[in-house]
Amino acid sequence: MTDYDNILYEVRDGKAYVTLNRPEKLNALSIALQDELSDAMWEADNDTAVHCVILSGAGRAFSAGYDLTAGQRDATETYDKVYRSRVTFDDDTWGMEKAQRARMAIFDMHKPVIGKVHGYCLAGGTDLVLLSDIIVAAEDAVIGFPPVRAMGAPPAHMWLYHAGPQFAKRMLLTGDSISGAEAAARGLVLDAVPSEQLDAVVEELADKMTMIDPELLSANKRIVNLGLEMMGARTLQRLASENDARAHLAPSVREFGKMSRDLGLKAALEWRDNKFGDGRGSAAAQERKATA
Repeated sequence: MTDYDNILYEVRDGKAYVTLNRPEKLNALSIALQDELSDAMWEADNDTAVHCVILSGAGRAFSAGYDLTAGQRDATETYDKVYRSRVTFDDDTWGMEKAQRARMAIFDMHKPVIGKVHGYCLAGGTDLVLLSDIIVAAEDAVIGFPPVRAMGAPPAHMWLYHAGPQFAKRMLLTGDSISGAEAAARGLVLDAVPSEQLDAVVEELADKMTMIDPELLSANKRIVNLGLEMMGARTLQRLASENDARAHLAPSVREFGKMSRDLGLKAALEWRDNKFGDGRGSAAAQERKATA
């Protein structure tokens, strides 16, 4: 077993379990966590005992998104340092691409990754899990990218390839969230199951992979991913990072940042989201809520 500060890593019965482990923060993605995640993915890929990886989150959520409190610049700092900050468009793009290189281990590694989603899977959580090869979600999971309302655009973009252009736009032009059940119906995840069955369903799928030669798993993962690359998927990830930096120039993003600094992050998030109600805006989601 390899020790990390922000994730759990264990290899058992041919499966590597990579678990986001900041449950007190709903597994918010700090820079340190993302770096450890990348390291763990490549460790699993290099370990001949591992056939596949199960990526999950500890506690009540897969991940509620990026850690918005980590790595903030001192308000008194000026742009006279050796290292980049987020002052210019190029700096911002550079930082987005640096974080992306850590995430892309999920896509680039040879062995398959199963994303196991429960609770919240929002913003940065979707940036991670949508790079997985297969995603299984709890029916009551909450999946979406609310920051598109006032903070930018997804710096990773597999929405198009999983769910098609119209539903990708439906999600990213509103910031609404959907349940795991609706995500499965739309093709955003492979399947959705009752939460109490999630562990067993994922284990059964992974157990089948452990009976197959890892080199065959690799060949069959990579041909599909190479097909995605021929459709532009990998290039689009890099463009998504630059597009997020572009989106950060919008006036509403500056307003969100000022409100966060002046009134606190909670007030800024309320300003961003409260006018949308509970954020689960599809007709199907509202009908489920009304009949629950």
